[in-house]
Amino acid sequence: MRNAGGTCARQPAGDLLTFCGRQIACDFPYTSVKKLPLASRSEEPIFPHVLINLVPEFLSVLGAADPEAAFQQYLIAHRAVLSAYWHNFVLDLDSPQAPAVIAHALAANRSDLRELLDSTDVEGIVEDAIAQAEDVLQVDRPTDVYLMVGMGAANAGELVVGGRGVAFICLEHFTGRANPETYGMGLPPELIPLWVGHELAHCVRYTSPASQSELKRLVADQGGFYDYWVTGSRASLRELIVNEGLAVHAAEAVAPGLDPANYFGYPRRQYRRLRELETFLRRVIEPELEGCGIGLRLRYLSGGMSPSARLVAGRVLPERSGYYLGHRMSEALVQERGIAGALRATAQECQLAEDLARGIQSA
Repeated sequence: MRNAGGTCARQPAGDLLTFCGRQIACDFPYTSVKKLPLASRSEEPIFPHVLINLVPEFLSVLGAADPEAAFQQYLIAHRAVLSAYWHNFVLDLDSPQAPAVIAHALAANRSDLRELLDSTDVEGIVEDAIAQAEDVLQVDRPTDVYLMVGMGAANAGELVVGGRGVAFICLEHFTGRANPETYGMGLPPELIPLWVGHELAHCVRYTSPASQSELKRLVADQGGFYDYWVTGSRASLRELIVNEGLAVHAAEAVAPGLDPANYFGYPRRQYRRLRELETFLRRVIEPELEGCGIGLRLRYLSGGMSPSARLVAGRVLPERSGYYLGHRMSEALVQERGIAGALRATAQECQLAEDLARGIQSA
């Protein structure tokens, strides 16, 4: 997930990340819901995967006689997933600041979004990406994919709600031109499949019956719900960084052929800089890899953090540097097992595979 850096948004770590969520409900007249067939894999059970498009409903809110009242009805209709999105990526809906955030979102110019929907078959793009991801990642648990309009925070993200994986894409960020009113990043719609693959990879790691990941255990400890702040406090930094690195590998497999920097959500200059800093990054992060704490997650994996928060050993780290490092740390295991197998492995197995590839003997 990658953060847009809007002033209204909570700013945790980046996956473009910043927030995560909890629940789902979808019974609204304008909501588009499609059940998608899984790519067949012999002798494996078929699980229903659902594409839920909330964008038409959000746009109908903007055209209502009383948009604020209509927005409240929209929140009620989809309370589970939207309250989770707000908690993890914006702020809690009962916060004193929430009404101002909502008012700003309802007043923003959405012409770029409307033009995107008129010119591009977004649902078709996402359906194709889901089918590719299900095959490449060997998705083996029910998972929902939401198309939605966010509050300008993350461009995409992952949730687990009642044990069911949820990936979401916020279309205000994929209109092809930046929009300061919506905090839209201006990403081209051609990048949407990349983020579908990225977020579904997280869902696999958190929910697959075969996953041995630390994050799967933490989600189970939370009653089958993923909470960005709780996992950020309890998961080891190694697990969090490997988790993002594996999702980058998954995006490369699901949507190949793009500029390498795109898979990380980096500008090209930042990607080049991180490659130059790899030796330094490995050295400074090594003593912290087994540590836990939300501050570590924010330093290495979040966008929107101040330079002082990213100051390590006399250098200010580029934002979300952990994505690059996690990609490198998991590379050997992906080559050994393939992305589907690596997604379900422990972070320690990634380390063992890398040590073996580098000729390092483990105790």
